[in-house]
Amino acid sequence: MKLYYSPGACSLAPHIVLHETGLAHELEAVDLKTKTTRSGKDFRAINSKGYVPALALDNGRVMTEGAVISQYLADLNPESGLLPAQGEARYAVLEWMSFISAELHKTLAALFNPAVKGEWKDAVVAQLTRRLSWLENEIDGKTTLTGDRFTIADAYLFTVLGWSKVVGFSLDDWPAVQRYLANVAERPAVQAALKAEGLI
Repeated sequence: MKLYYSPGACSLAPHIVLHETGLAHELEAVDLKTKTTRSGKDFRAINSKGYVPALALDNGRVMTEGAVISQYLADLNPESGLLPAQGEARYAVLEWMSFISAELHKTLAALFNPAVKGEWKDAVVAQLTRRLSWLENEIDGKTTLTGDRFTIADAYLFTVLGWSKVVGFSLDDWPAVQRYLANVAERPAVQAALKAEGLI
């Protein structure tokens, strides 16, 4: 398998999952401005959507969409415990994945757009503030989102909230969120992915 990524982008989540599962993989960085891979290929020929992540499988198929890639990888190694195989526990993780994707990923990512300013930016910040205040109460006293073990949702949330530093959005009002992120950052798999992407 080969993961196409851009340092610190949403591809970091499945990259963390790859390290958590211990699955053999290759990495290839993508310049998202030029849509060129490190080896000089046109990334759009690999993923016509033009964004990361993309996971090239050994059978030649290319899988896209980070949330789905993370689920796929977790299911390849169920012993990792990153995604329960069935039942309510599985859907609890998928519920978190949906929340992060719809309510945090898209909202926080909007702040990367220089066109988002004035009342539009105020509305984005207000929405993000509401969601983070809810999250603060949900994870207060927990080290993982489900309260028992690290899952693909934790890898995704860590990745998305890491963008707050890049866009200048302070998390000072949410100490439980900060504690949670600090705890996740200490995991060996997270450290390995961050180092591989040149982020630490």
